[in-house]
Amino acid sequence: MNWYLEAFKKYAVFSGRARRKEFWMFQLFNIIVSIVLSIIDQALGIQLLSLIYVLAVLIPSLALSVRRLHDTGRSGWWILIGLIPLVGFIILLVFYCSEGDQAQNAHGPNPKLAPAY
Repeated sequence: MNWYLEAFKKYAVFSGRARRKEFWMFQLFNIIVSIVLSIIDQALGIQLLSLIYVLAVLIPSLALSVRRLHDTGRSGWWILIGLIPLVGFIILLVFYCSEGDQAQNAHGPNPKLAPAY
């Protein structure tokens, strides 16, 4: 749960680096919350809760994705490759799954060496 909350603590921080674990744990909790809210929305016959949640996590999701790309030594602008249908998603998935740079890169020190929360 710390990884999920950490993304909200860095709500609009597009600088720095994010570990794979931080990125994927956020995505996991994001999917779980989205499914639960969709079920509640279906039961109530509205789409309001899901819409509010999507808008609330839009900026933290983008910021975390950019920080994840920074960890692999890439610019945050690589996120735009996701606009290419299918191929862009696959390329981003490979980038997100790639191990980050072990040493300090242009975007900061290795987050694995930072103290754990």
